[in-house]
Amino acid sequence: MTGHFLIVEARFYEEIVDAQVAGAVAALEAGGASFERVSVPGALEIPGAIAMASTGHCHFDGYVALGCVIRGETSHYEIVSQNSAQGLMQLSIQGICIGNGILTVENVQQALERSDPDNQDKGGDAARVAIGLMLIRLKYDSI
Repeated sequence: MTGHFLIVEARFYEEIVDAQVAGAVAALEAGGASFERVSVPGALEIPGAIAMASTGHCHFDGYVALGCVIRGETSHYEIVSQNSAQGLMQLSIQGICIGNGILTVENVQQALERSDPDNQDKGGDAARVAIGLMLIRLKYDSI
């Protein structure tokens, strides 16, 4: 399998996102895919970065969205969680292959467990979803 992917990583929780990226990179390499990486400040910026990259001169077969939103004491958690997921879904409906690896969790411990490539590996899962969606698109583009 070949394919060229963009990993879009929100850097707000660096330790967590670094683990997600490690899982995503391993999954993409295992799938024979090439990739580039770009960083954004937080999860809210991920859909915008993907929208910009998908309309630019670079050609990506898919995108891996990685980040983390941890519940706090304000409504910011709900706003970021809902709007980042909704933004990614809108792009997906347009035919852009996106593996959504933005974690929405109650606390740092949950985030660490879900981002660990040797445990739940949500970064690797997001990369495998992006590859799978790309393969579906390729199948139906050739008909």
